Amino acid sequence: MCGITGSYGSSNRNVLEKMANEIAHRGPDGKGFYSDDFVSLGHRRLAIIDTSSLGDQPIISSDKRFVLVYNGEVYNFREIKKKLEKKGYSFKSKTDSEVVLYSYIEWKEKCLDMFNGMFAFAIWDKKKKELFLARDRYGIKPLYYYLNNKVFLFGSEIKSFFNHPFFKKELDLETLLEYFTFQNTFSYKTLFKGVKLLQPGHFMKVSSKGITFSKYWDFNFKEDSGIKNEKECIEEIDRLFSQAVKRQLISDVEIGSYLSGGVDTGSVVAVASGLIPNLKTFCVGFDLSSASGMELSFDERKGAEHISYLYKTEHYEMVLKSGDMQRCLPDLVWHLEDLRVGQSYPNFYASKLASKFVKVCLSGAGGDELFAGYPWRYYRTLKSKTFDEYIKEYYKYWQRIVPNSSLKKLFSPVSKEIKNVWTEDIFRGVFSKKDEKIERPEDFIRNSLYFEAKTFLHGLLLVEDKLSMAYGLETRVPFLDNDLVDFAMKIPVKFKLKNIKNVLNVDEDSILKRKEYSGDGKVILRKTLNKYVNGDMVNGKKQGFSGPDASWFKGESIDYVREMLLKKNARIYDFFDYNSASKLIKEHLEGNKNRRLFIWSLLCFEEWNRVFIDKN
Repeated sequence: MCGITGSYGSSNRNVLEKMANEIAHRGPDGKGFYSDDFVSLGHRRLAIIDTSSLGDQPIISSDKRFVLVYNGEVYNFREIKKKLEKKGYSFKSKTDSEVVLYSYIEWKEKCLDMFNGMFAFAIWDKKKKELFLARDRYGIKPLYYYLNNKVFLFGSEIKSFFNHPFFKKELDLETLLEYFTFQNTFSYKTLFKGVKLLQPGHFMKVSSKGITFSKYWDFNFKEDSGIKNEKECIEEIDRLFSQAVKRQLISDVEIGSYLSGGVDTGSVVAVASGLIPNLKTFCVGFDLSSASGMELSFDERKGAEHISYLYKTEHYEMVLKSGDMQRCLPDLVWHLEDLRVGQSYPNFYASKLASKFVKVCLSGAGGDELFAGYPWRYYRTLKSKTFDEYIKEYYKYWQRIVPNSSLKKLFSPVSKEIKNVWTEDIFRGVFSKKDEKIERPEDFIRNSLYFEAKTFLHGLLLVEDKLSMAYGLETRVPFLDNDLVDFAMKIPVKFKLKNIKNVLNVDEDSILKRKEYSGDGKVILRKTLNKYVNGDMVNGKKQGFSGPDASWFKGESIDYVREMLLKKNARIYDFFDYNSASKLIKEHLEGNKNRRLFIWSLLCFEEWNRVFIDKN
């Protein structure tokens, strides 16, 4: 796990070193550089496998033709290495980095189909004068790029571009509109004008002929009609899940695991603790003294402590209070760069806690998106008759911050500059098969699973990468093992959700009540993981990893919110209408409506302007 950066069309060693040093937090264990007349490649190393100097990058092939900078882990690299050795390749190190390089030399882009892991890398072919860049299937590892008429830049983080003379920090207003609709970005653009993400499951080639993009993999939730026996399905999930956890324990440094009170991390810990004695586990809880309603269940320490007791882990906890959010926000936004899903400061503190003890940490991300963990989202579309009707209903839900009816007024100060942007078109564009035939309610759910894996999961993964790497911590996600994912996508929807028929017979108001179905979802996964955690946890209601911010914003943090957001000279009002924004803010502060997502996003965007734009 590392940080990479570089350029094509501009080669300056001093600039390259500054670009790499900007992301030194990603790789505190070493640095390396390569440059010639065409490219510059920079690397910051976090040493995980073969911590010796033999694993330093950039790596140059034995014939001196190819140069690699790489970020990630390919967990099946030893199996691939044996195939390469049979073809006559020899290796200097025990790293997966060399295996990635020689796999590309042997199989070119076809090597991507062989890699089971998380990665983003660039390979320079000196002979062809071509730069090849690729990103893993799911987007666990980020890869940003920037192109103008002078230079092509790439990097693990956008901030690596800041020191390049041909890059200018500017806000992309269209992406801002997208973010304040979805609290996410579905178009692979970023808040920085001209900066984009290489899509997951894609590679690109850069040369004097131009730039080309190709897709090598995509999610496909197509049910396998041959999966009819639930018992056999459970046995196969269990086998693949255990295999995935074991596969991702490969390391030359100590591995720990996050541990909430939920079934996903609990099961990861159950398997990992059988292979790592005294496994270190980490949990973040919340001071709930001023919380109310459903927020009273947000502290999962009790469940985590119980699992730690069962599996004899070395357990560490941290309790967050209202002031911790505002205290970390400048650093949090600096590391996030490109604002994404949800209140992520608990993740920031969880990474900080874990990094004090280990360099690698396991996560439970991905289980919900693969096994249908958000039934209250999917069920609202079940009565749709056509794909267009489905899009309309689903789009309503994903207007997470500001609904379309309020966007025009909110963005009125800059409306002329973004007048032709339609967020519903962006939403619809996520679906790869817009004309797919819909024959039954389950088909709408399959489309939703595809959508959320492409968007919501991708956002979660980006946040997890940025906030863990802020502390030089590698996060691994066993649920996103290729074999497990491939099987999970084939499982019939009826095995994942139990209330489909019931929902079709109730009125619309009931469908929209999250609490009614929060105990549904991931049915087949819950049954599988029942052997690892007790029944109360397996059958418990789904909740996200967030603090009691709705209460804090109108209580202990109310002065902070007012100071940041209700002053007319706040930076956000260069883009937003003050009266519209302040009205929505006050609705929350006065207890009339829950606007926590809106307030969080405003706080982050205000800080984003201070951190990135005002410091130009």
